[in-house]
Amino acid sequence: MTMTRRSLLKASLILPLSLWLPGASLWAQATPDDAETLSLAIHTPQGPHRLDVELADTLAERQRGLMQREHLPEKRGMLFVFESERSANNGFWMYRTLIPLDIAFIDDAGRIVAIDTMPPCESSSPSDCPSYAPGAAYHAALEVNAGYFAERGIGVGDCVSVPALTGFCQPEN
Repeated sequence: MTMTRRSLLKASLILPLSLWLPGASLWAQATPDDAETLSLAIHTPQGPHRLDVELADTLAERQRGLMQREHLPEKRGMLFVFESERSANNGFWMYRTLIPLDIAFIDDAGRIVAIDTMPPCESSSPSDCPSYAPGAAYHAALEVNAGYFAERGIGVGDCVSVPALTGFCQPEN
């Protein structure tokens, strides 16, 4: 089937307009509880803590993150993986994020280098939302429900292993 100039023109006008429809926005998409996940373990002196995480390894996935989610199941999270090391001053923010989160910044050896708790930003202006920088270089970041790390005694220096990915630490026996 060949498209005429008229049908091409119509398509070029309709597509941009469709992006303005409710629910069509990239930012408004919530991911269901049954989204595809990877398993990971955080190894502490008390033993391993297992989580299922969504992987955010593209620019669009990292920008969207957990925006517009009304809840996150207890043993779920989002793992942000970067191609190269991120600066100690390069942080995360909570613009359009509805739930309080903990974030663990993970170095290229798979060790947690910083942990922070991030409350939702209630401002409609992104410039009014604070940024949470780790103060140490990192290669990945793990977001979970606020309080998750403290409740389990997870801290700086603990090892994060992701069997499906390489470059993360192997727990010590």
